[in-house]
Amino acid sequence: MSKSLIVAAAGALLGLPAGAWADPGLPPAAPRALFAQAAPAPVPAAAVYAAERPWLAALEPLVTETLQRNPEIQAARREREAAGHRVAPAGAFDDPMLEAGFINVPLPSLSFGKEDMTMKMIGLGQRLPFWGKRGLRQDVAARDAEAVGYGYEETVNRVLRELFVSWYDLALAAQSEQLIERNRGVLAQLVKSAEARYGVGQGAQADVLRAQTQLTRMLEELLRMQRERVMAEGEVGRVLVRRGAPLGQQPQLPPPGAAPAPLDQLRERAFAQRPQLRALRSLVTKNERAIELAQKDGLPDFDVKLAYGARNPDPMGMKRDDMVTLTVAMNLPVWRETKVDPRIAEARAMREQAQAMLDAQQDEIRMRLHHQSATATQLARSVTLYDREILPQARITLESTLSAYQVGRVEFMTLLDSQMAVFNYEMARLAALAGYHKAQVEIDFLTGRLAAGALGLDPGKGNAQ
Repeated sequence: MSKSLIVAAAGALLGLPAGAWADPGLPPAAPRALFAQAAPAPVPAAAVYAAERPWLAALEPLVTETLQRNPEIQAARREREAAGHRVAPAGAFDDPMLEAGFINVPLPSLSFGKEDMTMKMIGLGQRLPFWGKRGLRQDVAARDAEAVGYGYEETVNRVLRELFVSWYDLALAAQSEQLIERNRGVLAQLVKSAEARYGVGQGAQADVLRAQTQLTRMLEELLRMQRERVMAEGEVGRVLVRRGAPLGQQPQLPPPGAAPAPLDQLRERAFAQRPQLRALRSLVTKNERAIELAQKDGLPDFDVKLAYGARNPDPMGMKRDDMVTLTVAMNLPVWRETKVDPRIAEARAMREQAQAMLDAQQDEIRMRLHHQSATATQLARSVTLYDREILPQARITLESTLSAYQVGRVEFMTLLDSQMAVFNYEMARLAALAGYHKAQVEIDFLTGRLAAGALGLDPGKGNAQ
């Protein structure tokens, strides 16, 4: 006896139209279409994102490696797959109940033919939730799985932010090391020049000591940069799960790119695309459906049972007719105040919590976007100012001072100060350049572009993978 026969019989008994128990609250195909992305798909690493950040093309292998190997991303991906598999069972019927036994067997004789109502019985029962409950349960599970899917994208977004920030820290430390080494060579030549002049009585001992002190301080700065480089390498290796293996790639700080988009545009992009916000919106919708489901819990469910009874012939050998029994039972939800109303209140509280979290995150993103956009704009202008005015002027001053020093027109201290000024400006330029790129990474993190670019997602279509 099939489940469809039980459902059809129950519908006929209750006077319901055919297909009434199909529960159109959520079409059966919807979860499969919504979570088709649960199966792993090839990752177009940084294909979209690199179009706006062309210097990231060199990091494409690292992005791909991160998506494939990072344990946080792998765990989030498995969680998304598990959530997708919970959708279909949430709207499924309970298992039917099969029963078999004997009915009305007399105790003194235990005979199956003496009494007319003695039967060997086999039956099949099925619980049918009130119309609409199954669809709501499936919809609640679908919205929860959707939120988990956006959580996976947010994990990718966050891990890639860690990768890029650490990479730019590593690039800053590596290029600072190179700059320090180059300036140490220049200072070493100045120390030799000061010692030579002091040896022939044309210079002061203070000049030699001052130059040696600057050279020693430069060594201390080099040691600090080496320490920072090791820390940044460790952080990049942690994200890539290299476990001590060399990166095999020399980090560089590319020149500044285009200015950040207008703040209003960034806000719109963040509110539409940031996976964290989309997950919270899914939770709001989930809890709205949970409220509807809790309200429907105050309506009864139905237990349909169809049984067949076989009777033995009577003592005279006369054949008795077999019997069929169809019953429908329903629960009586009389304890609404203690069972249903608290569930409705809980679902409403959870919806308000999700909405409040969504509002709070939007306010925080709005503030952080304003800060990071201003930072990126200011640092890009600083780099341009260093490249076009400050460093050219400082280098011209250094050349002029060196020429004047060679003919004895300026003191050694003036030459040393000019050399250190150029070095300090170059270090400041590197710091501003690294800060600009990290601010851009923060903007792309806040707007969800890191995940969208790495996974090749279309923000208007939800989870594309």
